Amino acid sequence: MSKISIIIPVYNAESYLNRCIDSILTQTFIDFDVILIDDGSRDQSLAICTNYSKRDPRIHIICQENCGPSTARNKGIDWAFSESNSEFIVFVDCDDCLHPQFLEYMYYAIKHHTVEIAMSRHAYIAAGQKFSCNGLYHRCQCEEMSAEDLMLSQTSGFNYVWGKIFTKSCFSSLRFPENVTFGEDNLVVFKVIFEYNRV
Repeated sequence: MSKISIIIPVYNAESYLNRCIDSILTQTFIDFDVILIDDGSRDQSLAICTNYSKRDPRIHIICQENCGPSTARNKGIDWAFSESNSEFIVFVDCDDCLHPQFLEYMYYAIKHHTVEIAMSRHAYIAAGQKFSCNGLYHRCQCEEMSAEDLMLSQTSGFNYVWGKIFTKSCFSSLRFPENVTFGEDNLVVFKVIFEYNRV
């Protein structure tokens, strides 16, 4: 049984997709499944996804015509509810890479606090720059905040869907708006944060 479902929309990501998936497969926390949703890529992204799925049974692929990240994430959520017994959902963008203990820390944070969502800090990595954990946090320091306090803190990235772990029940009836082409994840994150009020 997987404890976490990781949902990754993929579109024309051949130059950084390996780095993203490798950072997931080298996590210290291993009880997860990965849903790669190929959004009609025109490069070698689907071939890369297929290669990984053959090597690791935790990786699953969904293919769709190019419909955008909202539709892709929604298909990933539907798969998580129908095919996985996971408790939590993590969204990763295909140009992201995760600290090796990201899942371990996030799982600890959400399990040991009375919250439905936990979030982490992040660092920006320039294109072509090699990912390194040097200088990044190597221990879990948790702080519980209300939705209002989080807004006022102006914490970078709090309104994006990546860098967070959600209790799967947050998405029992919630999906990403498919008619929005920019900032679609902001709408979902705000709804979850203000519905449950503690992060």
